[in-house]
Amino acid sequence: MDNRQSVGTSLISERPAARRSRRVLRRVLVVALAGGAAAGAALALLPGEPQPRRAARPPAAGPQAGPRAQARDQAQALTAVTYGVPAALPGLTALIGRQEQRVREQPEDARAWAVLGAAYTERGRRAGDAADYPKAERALRASLQVRGTPGTEALDGLTALALARRDFPAAKRYGEQALKAAPKRWSAYPPLIDAYTGLGDYAKARAALDKLLALRTGAEARPAVRARAAAVYRDRGWREDAVAQLTEAAAAARTPAERAAWLAGVGQLAWERGDLPEALRHFEGALRLDPDQRAAAAGRARTLAAQGRTAEALAAYQAAVARQPRPEDLLELGELYESLGQRQPAEESYARLREAVARSVAGGVDEELLTGRFEADHGDPWEAVDRLEEEWRRQPGTEVADALGWALHRTGADQEALAYATAATDKTKGGGVRSAAYAFHLGMIEAAVDRTGPARRHLEEALRINPYFSPLLAPAAREALRELGGVPDEPPPSE
Repeated sequence: MDNRQSVGTSLISERPAARRSRRVLRRVLVVALAGGAAAGAALALLPGEPQPRRAARPPAAGPQAGPRAQARDQAQALTAVTYGVPAALPGLTALIGRQEQRVREQPEDARAWAVLGAAYTERGRRAGDAADYPKAERALRASLQVRGTPGTEALDGLTALALARRDFPAAKRYGEQALKAAPKRWSAYPPLIDAYTGLGDYAKARAALDKLLALRTGAEARPAVRARAAAVYRDRGWREDAVAQLTEAAAAARTPAERAAWLAGVGQLAWERGDLPEALRHFEGALRLDPDQRAAAAGRARTLAAQGRTAEALAAYQAAVARQPRPEDLLELGELYESLGQRQPAEESYARLREAVARSVAGGVDEELLTGRFEADHGDPWEAVDRLEEEWRRQPGTEVADALGWALHRTGADQEALAYATAATDKTKGGGVRSAAYAFHLGMIEAAVDRTGPARRHLEEALRINPYFSPLLAPAAREALRELGGVPDEPPPSE
């Protein structure tokens, strides 16, 4: 019997079959572009192309950045996009302008097209603006077309673009081609590690990291290598090793934007273990270096909320989502409002979330994971299951397993949910990451199937990992433990 109820408005109304048809159409269009005069088609779109609304640049030091500073920023951006490390937004914009001019003058320059595509991708990722991704794809396809054979620069760019769009199968395909073409390049390994992780192939991710660490990389590459090692260590549950690697990466970073990215990562690791003062210190340090460091801005807001500094947290979130908001930040803001009993602002934030997701999807980003999470808790959980089951078939990573398990639980399919929630936290299946949210989901599902002992253990673990992990779910964990008879009636420890 179908016992579905109307519990909310879907984030994206399009059903799975329609989404598949759209993806098929997009592939046909891509093939058509690659098969014709790709460089000419891409070039024709550069002059006079309507520019999307951009995030405002941070103020320059002094009245106006001089030519020398602009040249330095541009050179740093070129190095960054070549090796796949964080770059500052002003430098990326300057680099894009230079590369657009170059491909107009020399449309047969394959490397210029590849650099332009990589710069578009990085700017879109940094600014949270998926409108840059179709331009990146056109430039990268043009590079492949004018070269005649796949070049490593274009393959690297296509790998980075696929990762930005959360298309892990494509990232794996392009990344493996790039690695095969030049197996000794250290920069070919980090994106492949991300692709394998997104596909749930943790054995290959670790093997790729081992090969990366065995290479003799120069001093300029070591911070990025350490940062990539930190991500793998974090996924394996080696928290202290991850912190050590990222801290060393930040200390050895060569540009403010790069250092800010690694400091934001250290702040995120501190947040995940509930160390609020340490998290706030690193998030604010990252923002001082790079005001465009969006992960740090959201992390700061999240940490302020956990410290009970609600007015400051709301102001910080509003500043973070004022320009080109990331959907995940709008979801966090909506849930904070909801936890405060402010239903109208919460609904407004969720409405903005729907708009942000639509823009992101229009740029080719796979937002099924975030959509599934939203629908499970704030919309239609059956819609969430439909989307996440399809996502699991395509790229079965730990994040998808956790989200799918929770969505199934929200529909009442608790036995099926238990299998996915267990997989997300099973170290033998890659689920080694110490996540308070994952432990909470597993504990609640176990409670629903009367596994009282394991449920109590996992709910206690969630609050032990991070007592502040969610303004909505952390209180729910404490309430569930009280019902199970496993937690005293006292608030979580303060900072």
